[in-house]
Amino acid sequence: MKATTTLHYIYDPLCGWCYGAAPLVDAAQTVPDLSIALHAGGMLTGSNRRKIDAHWREHVVKSDTRIAAMTGQLFGDAYINGLLLDTSAIMDSAPPTSAILAAENLAGAGLAMLHRIQTAHYQHGLRVADLPVLEKLAADMVLDAVAFSEEMKTVNNGALQTHITQSRMLLARVNGSGFPTFVLEDRHGKYHVLQAGHYLGNVDAWKKTLQDFLTAK
Repeated sequence: MKATTTLHYIYDPLCGWCYGAAPLVDAAQTVPDLSIALHAGGMLTGSNRRKIDAHWREHVVKSDTRIAAMTGQLFGDAYINGLLLDTSAIMDSAPPTSAILAAENLAGAGLAMLHRIQTAHYQHGLRVADLPVLEKLAADMVLDAVAFSEEMKTVNNGALQTHITQSRMLLARVNGSGFPTFVLEDRHGKYHVLQAGHYLGNVDAWKKTLQDFLTAK
């Protein structure tokens, strides 16, 4: 039976707070009759891509320390003392977002790909904007290599930018404050924004909110 309630998740794969919210997404997947729709907002795409430098590292480490304290999420040494010291690395959300869309189109596995990308980036310090890294993650998910490569090309041929534009439109429509933004859509098409910050590190309260919403609606 098709779920009548959708949890819209507006995110970016290179957003630290979205990584902090990963346990909330995992918990939402266990709630019966609730579907999850991913909307990548392209936080670090185009002119917003960033090369790692001392200023960026200082900002990110400070933020990541807060995220870890609030959520218990792991930031690995390979990330903190490896990737964040690599001044040749480019932070670009577009390639990992394309990989997520490709995985979703091929196997309904967008969330699984997002999880692997976040783990690869924040725990293992891998360059998730690099195609070979994304292809390895797809292989680990047992996605056909040729099909994944072709789907990535298809996504990059216009679909990626369309997806990002539509995600930003949704964010504006619901008056979201950035990434992550969670929005419940009931069977009548009405949107209900959930304040992600209230639930970071409190999965039980989050899950109860979702279950109570489904019961009420």
